[in-house]
Amino acid sequence: MKKIILLIVTIIFSLSLASCAKDTTTTPLEPITVTDMVGRSVTIDLNHNDRVVCVGAGALRLYSYIGDMNNLVGAEDIERSVNANMFEGAPRPYYDLHKELLKTLPTVGVGGPRNHSAEAEKIIAVNPNLIISEYEDETAANTLQEKTGVPVIVVKYGSKSVFAEELTETFTLLGKVLNRSERASELIDYIASSKADLEAKASLSSSTKTIYIGCLGNWGKQSILSTNKIFPLFTVSNLNNALKDIPDLGNGTITITDEELLTANPDIIIIDAAGIENFKQAYAQNKDIYDELDAFKNGEIYIEMPFNCYYTNLEIALMDAYFAASIALPDAYVNFDMEAKANEIAEAFLGERMYTTHIKTLEYAYGGFRKISNPSDFFQS
Repeated sequence: MKKIILLIVTIIFSLSLASCAKDTTTTPLEPITVTDMVGRSVTIDLNHNDRVVCVGAGALRLYSYIGDMNNLVGAEDIERSVNANMFEGAPRPYYDLHKELLKTLPTVGVGGPRNHSAEAEKIIAVNPNLIISEYEDETAANTLQEKTGVPVIVVKYGSKSVFAEELTETFTLLGKVLNRSERASELIDYIASSKADLEAKASLSSSTKTIYIGCLGNWGKQSILSTNKIFPLFTVSNLNNALKDIPDLGNGTITITDEELLTANPDIIIIDAAGIENFKQAYAQNKDIYDELDAFKNGEIYIEMPFNCYYTNLEIALMDAYFAASIALPDAYVNFDMEAKANEIAEAFLGERMYTTHIKTLEYAYGGFRKISNPSDFFQS
């Protein structure tokens, strides 16, 4: 009798398991229609968004913050092993983190800052079902979609670096089309809370020191005269930009003259590490000019990590914003640990605390965020 009961129980349990297995069948997701960053209406099949190609400056970086890198089926040469080091002098953490994967992917075109159109034939060859494009042109996106028969989503960075409203919209858009809205929200919230933190700290400071950013990358490595009068990574903390009272300077990255830099005579100079070798050459030729600057006389020269490389490394830009604020507003950053903050930011964007283990160890990082105690010796080395 006990054997019969045991047999009946076993059969019932087996039937229950089979029923549960049937109940876990995935229900197909409904297609969604989104508006991309150039105003195009695009319909996405969320059941077929797992073969992805990214084209255009910075598209793959934006995807890497939100999407699954294992869903990539091809990459531009600049994102693979071919020409991957053309930007030597500036890191691309997303590339360094995923380069072993990226170098195995087939090409979908040359890519790079001087290639201004996607290569449809090469994209078709890898059979994607979703294309993420940073070519911010409605006509070009429509043409690429027609040629490939694949939905094309256009993304944007915006003009205010990591704090641009366009980035919030782009991350929201990527979250929808990749079915990863939770991850997108996490990153959006982190950037917003960081911005609020920077603004709050700035409100606590009474410092009026003037600050200048030099060697900003712009179509390659530049020297100390490459700068920005309205620098988003300064304005978020209301830093006192040394150029603010010099008239007739344009917006965005500009090149000023030695005379304009002498007129500005900043208390603090931050050098973007990507342009240090360029500035060493300029310093050798005009040492007497630069040594007249108060920042050089007082040893107030600092190194930030390069944030502009095939568009903006958003995590490094946010690190740079904190670094500049901590220098210019020391009374608001008492006991501030820049290295810990940089690792936290890297983890928020990239999933790894890779500032200490990677970014600061690169040859052209010069040891990471730091003060140059003896500028004359450093720039003559």
